Amino acid sequence: MKKTMPRFLQAMLLLSLLATGAPLQAGAFLPLANNPLPEMLKKVVPGVVNISTRTRIRYEENPLLRDPFFRRFFDIPNMPMERERQSLGSGVIIDALKGHIITNNHVIDKADKITVTLQDGRNVEAKLVGSDPTTDVALIQIPAGNLVELPKGNSDGLQVGDFVVAIGSPFGLGQTVTSGIVSALGRSSLGIEGYEDFIQTDASINPGNSGGALVNLQGELIGINTAIVGPSGGNVGIGFAIPINMANQVVNQILQFGKIQRGQLGIQIQNLTPDLASAFGIKQQHGAVIAGIVPGSPAENAGLQRGDVVIAVNGQAVDSATKLHNHIALMQVGDMVNLGILRDGGELTIKARIAKAVAVRRPQPY
Repeated sequence: MKKTMPRFLQAMLLLSLLATGAPLQAGAFLPLANNPLPEMLKKVVPGVVNISTRTRIRYEENPLLRDPFFRRFFDIPNMPMERERQSLGSGVIIDALKGHIITNNHVIDKADKITVTLQDGRNVEAKLVGSDPTTDVALIQIPAGNLVELPKGNSDGLQVGDFVVAIGSPFGLGQTVTSGIVSALGRSSLGIEGYEDFIQTDASINPGNSGGALVNLQGELIGINTAIVGPSGGNVGIGFAIPINMANQVVNQILQFGKIQRGQLGIQIQNLTPDLASAFGIKQQHGAVIAGIVPGSPAENAGLQRGDVVIAVNGQAVDSATKLHNHIALMQVGDMVNLGILRDGGELTIKARIAKAVAVRRPQPY
């Protein structure tokens, strides 16, 4: 009896082939031999690495315990004053010539030693170039040659339903590939990081995948796997990745300044709700409402007003206060920003210059 591929598998494979631009004949049967993923993965997998870290943690102890006489008198054995913690994660090579690898901050946080294992089995020690805990992005560097870097895609062009592939080293098993779709975009308010604009996917992401690659069917890097939501800490089909466009902004600042320089306009914002839209007499249902202006700020100098509804930043749609928050905070100090504004029933564009954010104890305006 001749066996055929289940229809749902044929449909998924057809979508994959169409996405890669592969020629198809009308009515052609789609055998597994035509699956484009293996060839794509041969090029991509060498650009994803395993990261292991060692961290020495010192114990806080009473000063009396450091006194040898006190120890002998009470027969207290000598105990080590520190212990070593090990952790595993993943990373993605983004510059083969310079040995730059992007990963999550929580993978290398406070590490005394960072070891990178390449796909060909080489083990090399890495140094930390810089990191940003609020976006959970870190950049490390290795001296090894003959590296393979992943081409970067455009995460702003993603749509819900796009096929994606997650690559990393879950549970320290070595390179593992899982596939799925983009389940949602712009996920925020999860309490995971300070700046959240996550890609949600049902591609399996497990402990050890952190810092690994989320790629599209063309093998382009579109996200950095960073977190999962599950009752037992394992995969239940809800994983999150940092969009590569957001991670690029952080990496560029690390390379240019050695740290992140937060920007601000000097505005206080809130989500546009149906009630507010009705009160303003506008049909727009999504955006960020300016609730306050800081005196002397770039926002005041640019002519922004309370009640303005921000619907776009540099041509990109703004559907929430969080979206505007992330856009402004990750821009470089001194950059010009074009804001699409709704005011008095009309739409206008206002230009403003990003200023350096000032650390204050009260809630920081954006």
